[in-house]
Amino acid sequence: MKTEQDEDIVAEDSPQENGVQTSQYSAIPPVDQEEQFSTYFEDKVPIPENVNQLFSFRKLWAFTGPGFLMSIAYLDPGNIESDLQSGAKAGFKLLWVLLLATIIGLLLQRLAARLGVVTGMHLAEVCNRQYPTVPRIILWLMVELAIIGSDMQEVIGCAIALNLLSVGRIPLWGGVLITITDTFVFLFLDKYGLRKLEAFFGFLITVMALSFGYEYVLVKPDQGELLKGMFVPYCAGCGPVQLEQAVGIVGAVIMPHNIYLHSALVKSRDIDRKNKKEVKEANKYYFIESTIALFISFLINVFVVAVFAQAFYNKTNMEVNAECNATGSPHTDLFPLNNGTLEVDIYKGGVVLGCFFGPAALYIWAIGILAAGQSSTMTGTYSGQFVMEGFLNLQWSRFARVLLTRSIAITPTLLVAIFQDVQHLTGMNDFLNVLQSMQLPFALIPILTFTSLTSIMNDFANGLFWKISGGIVILVVCAINMYFVVVYVTSLNSVLLYVFVALLSLAYLCFVGYLVWHCLVALGVSCLDFSSRIPVSFMRQPDIYLLNDMDSEPVVER
Repeated sequence: MKTEQDEDIVAEDSPQENGVQTSQYSAIPPVDQEEQFSTYFEDKVPIPENVNQLFSFRKLWAFTGPGFLMSIAYLDPGNIESDLQSGAKAGFKLLWVLLLATIIGLLLQRLAARLGVVTGMHLAEVCNRQYPTVPRIILWLMVELAIIGSDMQEVIGCAIALNLLSVGRIPLWGGVLITITDTFVFLFLDKYGLRKLEAFFGFLITVMALSFGYEYVLVKPDQGELLKGMFVPYCAGCGPVQLEQAVGIVGAVIMPHNIYLHSALVKSRDIDRKNKKEVKEANKYYFIESTIALFISFLINVFVVAVFAQAFYNKTNMEVNAECNATGSPHTDLFPLNNGTLEVDIYKGGVVLGCFFGPAALYIWAIGILAAGQSSTMTGTYSGQFVMEGFLNLQWSRFARVLLTRSIAITPTLLVAIFQDVQHLTGMNDFLNVLQSMQLPFALIPILTFTSLTSIMNDFANGLFWKISGGIVILVVCAINMYFVVVYVTSLNSVLLYVFVALLSLAYLCFVGYLVWHCLVALGVSCLDFSSRIPVSFMRQPDIYLLNDMDSEPVVER
């Protein structure tokens, strides 16, 4: 309960009515903290007090954790496969695309973190409170599809790693069942403390760094070519294959469910949202932590690209077959006796490393893939819980929510594992990448919309620069991903499928247009705000139309 003295302080500190920019839209009452149902942060991490210097390592350490969990999405098996294919198809020439995509990802994660810190709610909760019922349900279904697609890649990545480590003794479906079981076990590690759970994720990232770093040292890539590929934005002699791979890199790095995840993870720190200084400080340290985490993930991705660029760029199937045959590899039949360019995935990648650099390279590669798959599967499960409880406002027990979200994502994965051979999964991975690319607008457009509204973000709303640059970045990223979708669909060569996709695209574009309209109104394009002419029947509530005030309690200076 606020006292009269507190209300006087608010009135003095904020010239706005009730501390919030007033508008024609009704305010939604603030969430009662006692009624919030937590998944991940039952006990919040305290932040050191009385540290007055401009930068404090103690405070940075207290904020360290959410950014590293978020960065795991940049290291999932889908990203690793994109990296090795980039190296094998384009050499070092597309490293600058990976760098640019990571920087864009950092800027988008900054928006997600700020939304969670300032409002005390994650993106799914904000969407639940701001969009009408039908768009909200559609948005939830689209994000859920993205999570399922990502989870299928991650779980199958684990299963492939277990298959490699067991020399084929563990089939793909067996690896999927093992991954499901150990994910349930690991997810309850936070019962022993949030920091212990974050430390476990840190351990898995370290395993990836050591595994792929070992391959990097073993192969000894050309450092000059590596630096040139990273900082010279040009691709000499590149054609459609390399262009599609560049688009695939952007699609693999920037994942829709990760925006929802990061906006939720930042709620795990004990921050007084009414204290403007604390909120500003939290935003600063979260951005520093996210920068460090994504820099480490970028280095790990570079290790993978460089290994395959140095060792397998322009290699033919004939050359690889001969080398595998000479070393007595049981997987020689994976590479046909022709002069076609070598095509690799995470399974074949481990095999060719074993053929050229010995069995140790294969097993260490598999350990790295297992760490990538296991860690990303766990964070994917958290994403599913946050999205479901946020959009649907579930008040279930922790175990029930974990069971439901895992079942939704795992069922199609298990079916694929039973009916697909471990050696023929590349086509399915392409489809899953397309699926996730299509869902990207359903995270990027809402995050830009809500972080641009003063009624939600108060003094921390996006300025003109961030509104324009954020809009351009999101437009470019979505356009690149749509190109990837078009290229994939046109390669299927089916008239019936084209008709189906055309109808689906019409509905898809209508919904994206709806979200863009809301976003443009939030960005200040007032000529599009014709709410007074919209019939009441289209609204969730008669007195609430577009974007409501998130919290009637202001952020005050202290």
